[in-house]
Amino acid sequence: MLTESLDFSEEVPKDRGKTSHNCDICKKSFTRKESLTIHRCIHTGEKPYRCDICGKSFSQNKHLTAHKRIHTGERPYHCDICGKSFTQNYHLTTHKRIHTGGRPYHCDVCGERPYQCVFCGQSFCDGGTLTKHKLIHTGEKPYQCDTCSKSFSQSDHLTKHKRIHTGEKPFHCDTCGKSFSQPNYLSKHKHVHTGEKPYDCDICGKSFSQNFVLTNPRRIHTGEKPYQCVICGQSFSEGSTLTRHKRVHTGEKPFHCDVCGQSYAEGRSLTKHKRIHTGEKPYQCDICDKSFSQSHILTKHQRIHTGEKPYQCDICGQSFSRNDHLITHRHITLERDLITVISAIHR
Repeated sequence: MLTESLDFSEEVPKDRGKTSHNCDICKKSFTRKESLTIHRCIHTGEKPYRCDICGKSFSQNKHLTAHKRIHTGERPYHCDICGKSFTQNYHLTTHKRIHTGGRPYHCDVCGERPYQCVFCGQSFCDGGTLTKHKLIHTGEKPYQCDTCSKSFSQSDHLTKHKRIHTGEKPFHCDTCGKSFSQPNYLSKHKHVHTGEKPYDCDICGKSFSQNFVLTNPRRIHTGEKPYQCVICGQSFSEGSTLTRHKRVHTGEKPFHCDVCGQSYAEGRSLTKHKRIHTGEKPYQCDICDKSFSQSHILTKHQRIHTGEKPYQCDICGQSFSRNDHLITHRHITLERDLITVISAIHR
């Protein structure tokens, strides 16, 4: 038979299964050639996998795949206990320990978490986590913004903050193209397209697409305003509203136009301003198709078609479609009445 005449003994190495691919720099061995290729990037610094959205490069394709989820907002790893989602599997594994109480990392000397906080007694399995934790007690904020000098306790918080100044919005909705500065903003935005409203108010039964939106209506029912300004004492139902309010006192304007340099206290004011430069007019009249750069200008315009006149003079009862027209009318009316009174006195 043909098979009997063939001798395979010379083609199959006797040490088959053993490591055969060696790194010529550090002599580390690998069973697969492609593993050695990936390993060599550590020495060469080569990063052949490039993100086509932000340009960041990676040494391994799997790292690029994980990175891209920052832009897409994809969170494919779901906790089967609480439903929370994550971009990477190891984040899910770490999260699950909250539910299970698992502590897989043990000190090989004492079997416990050897890094203990001297302030509160909490223990950690590594020194890096303890160092970060201590900043809560010390108030130390070693990461400073080079634009406004605001400081942060963690580097990732600084990275997020810097987007206020740069206007960078690296997270894009693949449905409408809208961009966001934070991945959680994108995740919440996606509910607009899906129509999902998972958060129900237990007082009035109304449903909401986002949890923080639910919190605010609850305070409408309760009247709660837990955020108080330490300067003037005014209270607010939302922390973000208090943050904006504080800028009235400080004069801070952290939102800068990269075209003309003009600054604003609120991000939405900068967004509106930028349309002067871009010529963008996103608000369109559904009757005559005329477009406008701001929503309130569209609202005024639409009254031409509807005939609506919501601003009424409390003196003569005349109505107007615009508030500035009412103000002008009042000045004319008061001036006329004043002339009439003066004329009557001098008769």
